[in-house]
Parts: sequence; C-alpha cells; structure tokens
Amino acid sequence: MASTIQVRVDDDLKTKSDALFKDLGTDTTTAIRMFLTQALAVNGFPFEIKRTTANPYEALTEQEILDKLEKSREHAAQGIYKEAEEVSRDMRAKYGL
Repeated sequence: MASTIQVRVDDDLKTKSDALFKDLGTDTTTAIRMFLTQALAVNGFPFEIKRTTANPYEALTEQEILDKLEKSREHAAQGIYKEAEEVSRDMRAKYGL
C-alpha cells in the first residue's frame, strides 16, 4: 500500500524545484522519494544541502569536448592516468557508496 504526502509550498519554490529536478533528469516526486529513502539509509540528512554556482550537467560545446579529449590523449601519452578501479574506489569513498 502506498501513502500520500501533501506539502504546501509557494508557487515560485515549486516552479524552480521542478525545473531543477527536470534539469537533473528526474521529477520532484522522485526527488522526494530519493531523499526519504536515503535519509532512512543514513539515519539523518543524506547529503550536504547546497547549490553550486556552476552546473556540472550543462552540455559541453563540441569544441569543449574536443579540447578535453585532446588533453586526455596528451595525459595518456605522458602516463598520467588513473586505473578504473582507483577511480571507482575514490568515488565510492567521496560519495559514501
């Protein structure tokens, strides 16, 4: 059985949060479910609440992608890289996964 939670928020907050979650690839209802699930998993607030000035999900231009690829190739040629296992371990530690 499913329960319903109703929360009153002002129109501006609803509009802005809907737009933010859409930009992140989800919707407000799913974001609330995610919050509640994680709160139970960690027995408290599940993450630091803040908004960065830069949006890491903004699409890159074609030139930005090409520049990043070139830099990656240069680093690889110089032996500057991390093994996939190390990257996964770092991400798990950083995000508590």
